[in-house]
Amino acid sequence: MSSSEKERETHIYLAKLAEQAERYEDWISKFDNFFFFYLVLLVFGCEIEMVESMKKVAKLDCELTVEERNLLSVGYKNVIGARRASWRIMSSIEQKEESKGNEENVKLIKGYRRKVEEELSNICTDILSIIDKHLIPSSSSGEATVFYYKMKGDYYRYVAEFKTDQERKEAAEQSLKGYEVT
Repeated sequence: MSSSEKERETHIYLAKLAEQAERYEDWISKFDNFFFFYLVLLVFGCEIEMVESMKKVAKLDCELTVEERNLLSVGYKNVIGARRASWRIMSSIEQKEESKGNEENVKLIKGYRRKVEEELSNICTDILSIIDKHLIPSSSSGEATVFYYKMKGDYYRYVAEFKTDQERKEAAEQSLKGYEVT
């Protein structure tokens, strides 16, 4: 077995392990809130580990198997999904606080929302770069190519959700291009 095959196998194993670590939910009801929040951080950390492992596999520039594509997709979906939900909640609260005239709260919310937007932007930029530089060029099957273009459309759509003006328009156009290829 070559060193790149061994490296690939190791990263796939770590990604699977991180995915399985999410199975702590059954324990939540048995512990107090402190443990729950610790557990959420632990699980979230596992998602990041899963993404990092699969990024390393993707950067080996070899065609991913269906299982590997799914690990990559699920990892990124979970990492970005939590932030998208946070952003939507913060935006809603921000609107309510603005309508009440609570400028201090609005200022705090905007600062935090910008931080989440930066994280969203970084995650989307990261996966879009991996798709363009590694996954699509290494893809030889039509099924894999369609999968990656759909992912590309999805992540540009996520960018369009929180960007404004010209950036939103550009992200929406890129999203449409990704979907049109599929």
